[in-house]
Amino acid sequence: MSTPATASSSPTRTRDHDIVLFGATGFTGRLVAEYFAEHAPKDVRWAIAGRNREKLEGVKRDLVAIDPALADLDILIADGLDEASLDALVPKTRVVCTTVGPFGKNGQKLAAACARHGTHYCDITGEVPFIRASIDENHEKATATRARIVHCCGFDSIPFDLGVHMLWDRAKKDGHTLAWAKGFAGKLKGSLSGGTIASMLALMEDAERDRNVRRLLANPYGLDPDPRRKVAGRPRPDSPDQRGVRWDHDLGRWTAPFVMSAINTRIVRRTNALLDGAYGKDFRYSESMSFPKGPKGFFGASMLTAGLGAFVATAAFAPTRALLAKRVLPKAGEGPSKAKRDAGYFEVHLLAETEVDENAKKERLAGKVIGTSDPGYGETAKMLGESALCLSEDEAALDDRFGVLTPASAMGMRLVERLRSAGMTFAVEHA
Repeated sequence: MSTPATASSSPTRTRDHDIVLFGATGFTGRLVAEYFAEHAPKDVRWAIAGRNREKLEGVKRDLVAIDPALADLDILIADGLDEASLDALVPKTRVVCTTVGPFGKNGQKLAAACARHGTHYCDITGEVPFIRASIDENHEKATATRARIVHCCGFDSIPFDLGVHMLWDRAKKDGHTLAWAKGFAGKLKGSLSGGTIASMLALMEDAERDRNVRRLLANPYGLDPDPRRKVAGRPRPDSPDQRGVRWDHDLGRWTAPFVMSAINTRIVRRTNALLDGAYGKDFRYSESMSFPKGPKGFFGASMLTAGLGAFVATAAFAPTRALLAKRVLPKAGEGPSKAKRDAGYFEVHLLAETEVDENAKKERLAGKVIGTSDPGYGETAKMLGESALCLSEDEAALDDRFGVLTPASAMGMRLVERLRSAGMTFAVEHA
């Protein structure tokens, strides 16, 4: 077994690779590999890894068709459930980038190995219990080895986490903090992947079996360093996630529950906690899906709420969950065609209000984050790929912060600039 890194031996160019893409044979993994082939700087030393050499060779052949120079691309063999194989692979690279879910099953040993060996890590999980377990097991280790373990680097949760961070960055230039922020999923066209569905169903199964999982999922501060609802006897400001149709007076639109708010809100709150409350000591954040004003918007919000409730009720019990998995939902490894991915898009809108003293006027800020392809595939591959490149190529420019982090607390505006350059819109203006 390799010797773990120490605080004085953070990742350097002396390692064999800058980035290892773990799970390159999966549907999303292949898209990330293609993204690296098309967009990674030529001097970035990256490799693909997984369990099956034959399948990895097939991925490599497809990559060579994109860039013949990738004929020299290294293939590494490791199993996410085999600690010894991970301890052989992880010290060879500065960054591990992984798409292998469900992460509660397949990601725990890999994240722990990266924490032990001082290797940066990024993934696309949206699984609250997995992240909580990673925090508890890996945060102190990763801090000591100067590793950045960064979960949720896809559509879960970059548009929202970095979107709020962008608003705060604007506010602090005027010497302000934020009283509150709201995220709204607007126009969206895309498909849920088989892997995402597998993760959701596994989470439902865990929640059905384990009361502690249900409690964690219901806790708005479940991913904070201190997840208690009260600190020193004082209630914390945020409330549980939206469950019904609401009129939002700040946005002037009808809103409905957003399926991803259960992870995104926790990530935004963890960012603020890791930044020592820099957004605001009593900062509040909520998230929903927005619909137009008027009867049509109310009807759309009501239908979405009913559909989401029906899905949760069906997936909450083993017999109906099995029926969903077998007959209705896409299987792991399946995904839409390139034409469908290219036809996808998303818009996220954000509002925030500054916290100021009694002698100053409160300021409203509005922001938007826009992606121009399927959010769960094309844009997620872009966001994860640029996260890995940021951890590798921009390491010296990042804040001196380590442990189990969020995209915003690990990479902040540096990653925002990368994603802007990659074609995403991150814009902020006075509301």
